[in-house]
Amino acid sequence: MTITAALVKELRERTNAGMMECKKALVESGGDMEKAIDAMRKAGQAKAVKKASRAAAEGIIVVLCAPDGKRGAIVEVNCETDFVAREERFKKFAEAVGNKALAEGIQSCEELQEKTDTARLDLVSQLGENITVRRLAFYEVESGIVGAYGHGDANGVRIGTLVVLKKGSAELAKDLAMQVAAMNPEYLSIAQIPAERLQKEKEIFLAQTMEEGKSAEIAEKMVAGKLKKFSAETTLLGQVFVKDNSKTIESLIKEQNAEVQTYIRFAVGEGIEKKEDNFVEEVMAQVRG
Repeated sequence: MTITAALVKELRERTNAGMMECKKALVESGGDMEKAIDAMRKAGQAKAVKKASRAAAEGIIVVLCAPDGKRGAIVEVNCETDFVAREERFKKFAEAVGNKALAEGIQSCEELQEKTDTARLDLVSQLGENITVRRLAFYEVESGIVGAYGHGDANGVRIGTLVVLKKGSAELAKDLAMQVAAMNPEYLSIAQIPAERLQKEKEIFLAQTMEEGKSAEIAEKMVAGKLKKFSAETTLLGQVFVKDNSKTIESLIKEQNAEVQTYIRFAVGEGIEKKEDNFVEEVMAQVRG
């Protein structure tokens, strides 16, 4: 596989490592980004690996709860440019899509797309950009509570979350929704972390520790500590509460005799790759042509 400059650039951005180390790791991994990152982490070259999801598409997140907190919906609506994402007609369309999902209890994105497609096509013709209803999540409870939080500015919400409690208050549900938005936990609890993920992290931590010249006994204790920290930071229940760092989320919900059923977090464009325009290259190509 050809190791392109774009691949090297992405690896540098995700690892904060040097260009030559990145290129070498990609060559040795056959261009596999994740294998290259694992190898660099084991060698101690990757200091701070960033998450793979890249918010490359534009758009808006609509997150809504019913007044009684018994149902909630979160929808991502995408467009091509940030200019259109800030456009009032686009924002009104996205809001209407979210309200429809909530009011009608729509749980399938395909159904939501079908029911809003006429308005979507009309907006496409007005704004001149492709607009899509990308994804949807809908929750409804009988005895619990749904909390919602949207993070953004006057131009729209970029991150939206829903938290479903089996037991607990509306205030707690909103606090936890804010926690999910801010700290982006990968799992609800340690029990949900796949065994293979823990084994992979253990191998990486062990390789890092041995590189430091530690004895096997000390290395084992250090790895156990790092795994404990990893498990806490990547789970909602294990994380420190952002509004009170003297307690964890697990201790917070125990204090309030609450129980978290599930949560979801949408960020605009995550997982979608967007073509990066290079104006200089485009101009030079035209000159050469």
